[in-house]
Amino acid sequence: MEIGAITSGLWTHGLIYVVPFLFVLTIIVFFHELGHFMIGRLCGIKALTFSVGFGPELLGFTDRQGTRWKLAAIPLGGYVKFLGDENAASVPDRDAVEGMSEAERRHAFPSASVARRAATVAAGPIANFVLAIVIFAGVVFFNGRVVGDPVVSAVEPNSPAAAAGFVAGDRVLSADGEPIDYFSDLQRHVAAAGANPIAFKVERDGQPVDLTVTPRMETREDEFGNSFTMPIVGLRAENVNGSFRVESLGPVQSLQYGVSQTWFVAAQTVGFIGEVVTGRQSADQIGGPIRIAQVSSQVSTIGLSALLNLAALLSISIGILNLLPIPMLDGGHLLFYAFEAVRGRPLSERVQEVGFKIGLALVTMLMIFAFWNDISGQV
Repeated sequence: MEIGAITSGLWTHGLIYVVPFLFVLTIIVFFHELGHFMIGRLCGIKALTFSVGFGPELLGFTDRQGTRWKLAAIPLGGYVKFLGDENAASVPDRDAVEGMSEAERRHAFPSASVARRAATVAAGPIANFVLAIVIFAGVVFFNGRVVGDPVVSAVEPNSPAAAAGFVAGDRVLSADGEPIDYFSDLQRHVAAAGANPIAFKVERDGQPVDLTVTPRMETREDEFGNSFTMPIVGLRAENVNGSFRVESLGPVQSLQYGVSQTWFVAAQTVGFIGEVVTGRQSADQIGGPIRIAQVSSQVSTIGLSALLNLAALLSISIGILNLLPIPMLDGGHLLFYAFEAVRGRPLSERVQEVGFKIGLALVTMLMIFAFWNDISGQV
């Protein structure tokens, strides 16, 4: 009986982690590969395989165009293999292309023009950004947006805001010249500023007041116990006399919100990567599949909208990651195509082979590092 209870508990605990993780990852991978597939087909390139996951096929079908759509056993990514590809990383198979008929060669990926190959490769990350826009827009369209007036209800003691002279009752009008309409606008501006000084204009007793605050980087924990480092100024807002409310947005406004939110998250992500490279941010916040599974499980307890928003955030991150100029990633292919466009001919097979080996090594090290962060974070 005890063994049965333990087994049942492990099974339930596993489902709590696995199901939200697979839900989020499958959406992101599917749309990324769908971007490659759709633009490739529009460019006249034949797709042999569309796979969600790697390894043995679990189920699938072949469409009228001869593309094999399949769900594979290892759900940690996916790929589209085009005619003329040597493998799932789209390394060109020159020997296979040379052995093709003229009709086949016209639909092979390596035989396509640089512009068509670049468009097909870039379509994957772009699809990730489009997916994020659609999710953000859809969630806010159906649920509305919680907004609050930019009025300070409390100032944390010994905080940067307190040192700058903020007091309860101040209404923030602008930050670095940008209008502040809601308290969330203030939070976003602080998050984007990092540790750089912010010039605020506030209204106090009907009079304008100028204040300059330098945020302090602090490590805090969310409600699930996850640690993260963020800029803090020490301003609080409370729902007093309906200052916080749900604002309904129409289709156009929702789409504008989706674009704005995606741009903000992308800019923050690129900024974080830059600060990690320059040593101003710790790389221990970089996570892999284990951390994604953990966060997915935690967020799923809040609701479907929260899980979809997480999918949007991860979709943006994966889109940016794939655009890095590292061979094996989409950005590496685009880098090769840029050289080809400038030179008028492709890089030599030897150079490309060495590049892919270096890219494989870099991607492998990144994966190992992410797994190490995941494991060490659980200890």
